[in-house]
Order: sequence, then structure tokens, then C-alpha cells
Amino acid sequence: MTQEELDALMAGDLDLEALEAEEDSPDIQGEEGVTSAEDVTLEDENEEEVVTPPPATKEHRVVSQLDDVTRDSEEKASEIFDALDGVMNGVEETLGRLERMGAIAGDFESLFSTLRQKFPHIRRFEEAEAEAKELTELVAEAKGLLEGANDQILSAMDTMQYQDIHRQKIERVINIMRALSKYMSALFEGNVEDEKRVKSARHIAGDTHNEEVLSNDDIEALINQFGGK
Repeated sequence: MTQEELDALMAGDLDLEALEAEEDSPDIQGEEGVTSAEDVTLEDENEEEVVTPPPATKEHRVVSQLDDVTRDSEEKASEIFDALDGVMNGVEETLGRLERMGAIAGDFESLFSTLRQKFPHIRRFEEAEAEAKELTELVAEAKGLLEGANDQILSAMDTMQYQDIHRQKIERVINIMRALSKYMSALFEGNVEDEKRVKSARHIAGDTHNEEVLSNDDIEALINQFGGK
């Protein structure tokens, strides 16, 4: 309680209930008060992350990496096409042999059917006819499976065409980047060769984290040099 409040109390002008309520209420920090944890969190969230580019070394050359991607992609795609083409040729040869096997199985079925009719008492002719018929059905099933595999190979080849489209898109990006690089080089090209330029400061006084800042003596020496000319 301050002296003013004590004097008011003695004079009977002070409201004790209002004074007690004011003392029980928490202190409210003003604009210069302590920053709350929520404000600190908001400041941290709003702070932008500084992105540092990688050094311009050989392993970080973007166009060089894209050239490697397109070259390797084209080579692997060519190998896959060759492998699929070899599989397709094998399927075609197998289908041709199955066609021949189916014809032979059909001839056997017809032969044993005739023999079974002429010699119905010989059970072996009936069994051979049934086996020849089963063989014909198996050949037909095998042909169907191989023809389905052939269709899948053709579908895979069609899908691989998209890889070539992606390669062309990457090459277009490379051409644009190279054109921009040449444009920027031409834009910043000077009429004076770097070896013939006068010594100049790369940094100025006040910069930190470098050792190439010109001192006052260096600046005076440059001024005298220009004055001598």
C-alpha cells in the first residue's frame, strides 16, 4: 500500500473492497513487458529458413547430372527393348513349334480313333485316343498362354515409349538452361579483360568473415595511384 492509499484510508475515502480486488488480480505486462511463450513460438514459426546453395563443384553441376541421367536412361531403355525383343522372338518360335505339335497330336487322335473303331476289343487304342485328345487340348492351352505373354510384351514396349518422351523433356530443360547460361554470360561480359583491370576491393570496411577488406592505407594508395595518372 502506498502513502497516498494510506492517507485516503485514514480519511475514509478509500474503497477497501476495490483495493483487495486489485491486489488479488495478476499483474498485466505492458507493451514493454516480458514476451510470452506463445509470442516466441509465433516468431520462430515466421522466421524464414535460410537456404544455402551447394558449392559450384563438379559433382553439383546440374546440366552435367541431367546429361548423365538422359544418357544412362537411354542406354538402359535400349537394353530393355533388346531383352523384350529377344523374349518375343522366343515366344514366336515356341508358338510355331506348338502349332506343329498340335497338328501331330491331331493326327494321332484321328489314327487311334480309326483303330478303336476297327478293333473295339483292344483297350489300348481307346486309351491312346484319349491321350492324343488331351495332348491337343494342352497344346491349345499353351498356345493361349504364350499369345497372352506376347501381348503383355507388346504392352510393355508401348509403355517404354513414355521413357523416351521423358528423356526428350529433360533434354529440352537442358537446352533451356544452357541458353540461359549463355545469355547470362553474354549479359555480364565486359570490354576489359580481367587481367587488365585495376586492383579493386572485393569487400568494404565493415564486412565480416573475410580477410580481403581493404584498409584505409590501401584506399589511400589507390587514390594516389589514380592521382598520379
